[in-house]
Amino acid sequence: MTSQASVLFTTLPTGSGHVFGRATLNVPASLNALSLAMVDLLDPQLAAWAADPQVAGVVLDAAGDKAFCAGGDVVSLARAIRSLHETQPGTAPAAASDFFEREYRLDHRIHTFPKPLLAWGHGIVMGGGIGLMAGASHRVVTPKTRLAMPEIGIGLYPDVGGSWFLPRLPGRAGAFLALTGAALNGADALFAGMADFALRAEDHDALLAAIQGARWQGEAAADGAGLSHLIEALAAGGVDLPASPLRAHLDRINAVIGHDRLADIAPRLAALAHEADPWLAQAGATFAKGSPTSAALALEMQRRCRHASLAEALRLEYQASVGCCARGDFAEGVRALLIDKDKAPRWTPATLAEVTPAWIDAHLQPRFAGPHPLADLA
Repeated sequence: MTSQASVLFTTLPTGSGHVFGRATLNVPASLNALSLAMVDLLDPQLAAWAADPQVAGVVLDAAGDKAFCAGGDVVSLARAIRSLHETQPGTAPAAASDFFEREYRLDHRIHTFPKPLLAWGHGIVMGGGIGLMAGASHRVVTPKTRLAMPEIGIGLYPDVGGSWFLPRLPGRAGAFLALTGAALNGADALFAGMADFALRAEDHDALLAAIQGARWQGEAAADGAGLSHLIEALAAGGVDLPASPLRAHLDRINAVIGHDRLADIAPRLAALAHEADPWLAQAGATFAKGSPTSAALALEMQRRCRHASLAEALRLEYQASVGCCARGDFAEGVRALLIDKDKAPRWTPATLAEVTPAWIDAHLQPRFAGPHPLADLA
């Protein structure tokens, strides 16, 4: 592939005769935002590497120093929604169905990949970027890592498996992150179980060289342990991560979220906007300005997926995400934040009190004929 391709594929020869596949997201100008074209490049290549006995593992990284992946290409999707709604309000464009089906298939493949898969989560990792990283067997963060699922600000909800993995975070952190879009650093990610290792950004090339210099067995468990030992050796000198606000504030987060209804949680969350601590204050302010529908949908998705399998969660997320594209808040949120950039979205409904259970159920209704598009995921 040329350097103009949105994903670059190479293989790293190793000391044992095996190779490691390397997939590099290659649109740094857009912070490596994930497009359908990129999904359609990644998924078949990962499938081929999974089936190739010469391939011992995979490295997934990104070009540029700013971002691993800042999320899905929501601007293109929002424009398609707005265009369709001019003549067919209440419907979702085929582009939405196509994108979410194939993106979620890719996320599922990463979660179930049969070989070691290392995700280099340096820089910004948001939304769809977390979807690419969450299921990797070896998730590496750096001092510059910034993770977030800020979908409440664009009228969506934490998808890409977020309905499944967020409820599994410590305490009530998953609900808090979904409702506030709060940013996490590398130490937060390690504490929450969203990352496994920390390295310095400048260790990237040394990591690739160490992979090439190692001898691999072609057996997943042994090679996974070998990759862990290799990363730990690179980290032995210490990695200076910032302190973890998530760890520091977890007791407060648990108290604010509690086990209550959203109507009870909302005033406690909004009150955080007046906290002296800037991390908590930003979280409270983001919630207060976010889509009421997104807040209610995010909590309902986590409730329904708490005991679901990943495949079951992705099937429900497909319905919810297409449902968001049939309604107005998603396109409006993207318009306000990323297209017109006036940061003044007009949410419908405008208040939490107006968001009814029937409204949320309407977002989750199947919008396809025949079997579920993700019926074959297990």
